[in-house]
Amino acid sequence: GAALVPAVAFWGFNGILLVADITGKPAFITRYRIQLGKNDPVDTKKLWKAIYTALGNQFFVSFPMLVPMFYIMKSWGNTFSEELPTFQWFLVELSIFTVIEEILFYYTHRLVHHPVLYKHIHKKHHEWTAPVGVVSIYAHPIEHIVCNTLPVMIGPMIMGSHIVSISVWFSLVLLTTSISHCGYHLPFLPSPEFHDFHHLKFNQCYGVLGVLDFLHGTDRVFRQSKAFERHKVLLGFTPLSVSIPEAPKKAE
Repeated sequence: GAALVPAVAFWGFNGILLVADITGKPAFITRYRIQLGKNDPVDTKKLWKAIYTALGNQFFVSFPMLVPMFYIMKSWGNTFSEELPTFQWFLVELSIFTVIEEILFYYTHRLVHHPVLYKHIHKKHHEWTAPVGVVSIYAHPIEHIVCNTLPVMIGPMIMGSHIVSISVWFSLVLLTTSISHCGYHLPFLPSPEFHDFHHLKFNQCYGVLGVLDFLHGTDRVFRQSKAFERHKVLLGFTPLSVSIPEAPKKAE
């Protein structure tokens, strides 16, 4: 369940995005493209490489890591009982998971941006300056372990969480990171502008929530950009690239 449910959520959501990326249809989705003129159409050879890598990271990195995770949790006294946790307790756990992920992801992410590690590890993920959803787990295996997987697993391990809570948490993480990478600012979904800006500029917006970026000043350029003005939930159907367009470039 902890493997299959999140995988179905990830590929179900990204399957819809992949159709839009490859065909440019439906227009309802593609009109919300963040970086106008990019991936229009997407480079299919580059896209298939990303898909193969994402599948490899799931089947040969993430799924095998679940085995020691659950043995460690059992050794710590987790019985994985059939009794479901209350919704209120799950919300408490979700808050703790989110804080732990924010801290671990921010610092490990900044670590792999060190020139030595970036060249050999993180550069693979940044091949996409205009990302698409499946790129969320397109990464070097070491990065996928250290940055993508461990920050998400450690919270449930510490809390001794129920298997259902773990499955829901993993699914939410995969969906939110897919939204952050999808390249479209779609109505009524969380804003992807923050992480899209990271792929565009490389040295801004390292975290998930942006709290540590604010404290460390790694979002200053972002806060001065039009992307920051667009960094909100779109509650209508007019694309924010239309209502808050980029400033025209000055003539040389």
